[in-house]
Amino acid sequence: MSSLLKVDSEIKTKVAAFKERITAEAEDLVANFFPKKLLELDHFLKDPSINITELKEIHSDINLPVPDPILFSNLHDGLDAQNAKKRKLEDGSGDDMVTGTKVFVMPDGMMKSNANLVDLIEKVKPEIRILIEKCNTVKMWVQLLIPRIEDGNNFGVSIQEETVAELRTVEGEAASYLDQISRYYITRAKLVSKIAKYPHVEDYRRTVTEIDEKEYISLKIIVSELRNQYVCCGLHYLSASIYTCLCSESRITDMFACFQVTLHDMILKNIEKIKRPRSSNADALY
Repeated sequence: MSSLLKVDSEIKTKVAAFKERITAEAEDLVANFFPKKLLELDHFLKDPSINITELKEIHSDINLPVPDPILFSNLHDGLDAQNAKKRKLEDGSGDDMVTGTKVFVMPDGMMKSNANLVDLIEKVKPEIRILIEKCNTVKMWVQLLIPRIEDGNNFGVSIQEETVAELRTVEGEAASYLDQISRYYITRAKLVSKIAKYPHVEDYRRTVTEIDEKEYISLKIIVSELRNQYVCCGLHYLSASIYTCLCSESRITDMFACFQVTLHDMILKNIEKIKRPRSSNADALY
């Protein structure tokens, strides 16, 4: 029976090469890259920069001084209101007149961001981007392994589809982390603008400190979540001796709880059904 759809042989060759490349890359990610990244992020979580106990250490100065009170002289007693003159914003007239929008002037120059948080964010953002890219590659690999739709014997296919759904969820969560960082910057900028407009209101200054502390805690949670997405692959490939050594040092306790429920755990436990969703001897059952 002739093919229902004719595809150029050169295109078929290129598509086949693309599939082989994706397969090789994805299998390397699952077997090697993910467990290495797990250990990197676990080490990062022990870094002093992300384990500050006194949150006062991450506070930054708000270089917007409170101006001295303005003393107004009593120009009239209320009976001579017609003679009271308004103060002019400009000196002179005509060409000497300054036009444009009034802005708040920062006495000490530009109001800088919280340097401690900026440094930490610049370390975390690349890790988020890497997770999104690698999940996309593995998702493409699993999708390419899904066979054509047939009646019956689709249990393995359902596992593949669930794996794709889980990968898509991880991508969405990682993208939301980037959105969270952007919202932090815009929220802080609005508060600083409020401080410039109302320098005597202490609550605005305290709110800036509060959102800085909140963002610091959120960044640590983000790194922990990124690590949890990579876990579990390592145990499958570690030898028994290494595993015993880790257990004896009690370093596996915290990681093992995450190992049971993460994306990688699901991929490895179902790797056979993901790669071969339908058994070759299914016809012998009928």
